[in-house]
Parts: sequence; structure tokens; C-alpha cells
Amino acid sequence: IIFWLDGNGGGLIAAPTDQSSNAQWGCWGTNIPGAGGTAIGTGNQNTFDILSGCTVPGIAADICHTLTLGGYSDWFLPSKDELNEMYLNIGQGNALGLGNIGGFADNYYWSSTEDANDYAWVENFNYVNQYGNYNNQNSFGKNVSYPNVRAVRAF
Repeated sequence: IIFWLDGNGGGLIAAPTDQSSNAQWGCWGTNIPGAGGTAIGTGNQNTFDILSGCTVPGIAADICHTLTLGGYSDWFLPSKDELNEMYLNIGQGNALGLGNIGGFADNYYWSSTEDANDYAWVENFNYVNQYGNYNNQNSFGKNVSYPNVRAVRAF
């Protein structure tokens, strides 16, 4: 589902369903160099950086990176800002008046943006909020496994 256009014929597409509702971000207590990108266009690099610095199988970035869907295998975990665009445009944010056409759960979703050695950014798809370790009482440590995972790809 297209959720963002770059104005030059490209954009970002979200997978039509969640890839997981039980995956950790991974490598709690480990700094992942390069995985701090927040802007649109940084999710793919964040994902590669996570996988370079955290070789634990089955983590959120690994689930997205190994996904093959619709004949494409270039999926990645969205950055903090990419995730917010998904919420606003095809999720419960309903900025386009389309409703929750992405079928997102009323739950938190992992981003590929690291917040600190022990924390990563999530977005609550039930409210317009993003939480990092400074305002969630450490509830979203990288070892937490209840945020959902939704892969995206660029076109």
C-alpha cells in the first residue's frame, strides 16, 4: 500500500499485513552505529546497520530484510518518520480521509530508529504518539517483544 510519494515518481510502500506481533528489536544493551536515522529515506540504511551490528535471527529488522512478498525482496523496517507517515496516511491517523486502509492493529509498531543502547523508537497506532526511552519509562527496551512489525520498500 503506497503511503508516501517523493514528488519525483518514487515513494514508499507498506506490506499489506503485519509481519509479526511478537518480535524484539534486538541486541538490548548494544549500541548499533548508524541506526539512528529518523528521516524519511533512512529506514533501509538503519535496517542494514541493525543487521550488521546485531546478528540475532528473528529480530524485527531481520524479519523485514528476509521478507519476499509480491516478487520483491528489498523490504526493510521503517524509520521513525517513515512509520509516522504510515500512521498518518494509511493508518488510524486518517490524514487522507481513507481510514485505516493498512489494517493496522491498535498496538505499537517498531521503527528501525535506535534511541539508545537499550531502547528503540516505536509508534502507537492507537494514538498520535511516538515513544523513546525518555518518555516511556523504559517500556520499549530492545528486548520487548510485543510491538508489531510492518515491512516497507521504496519504489
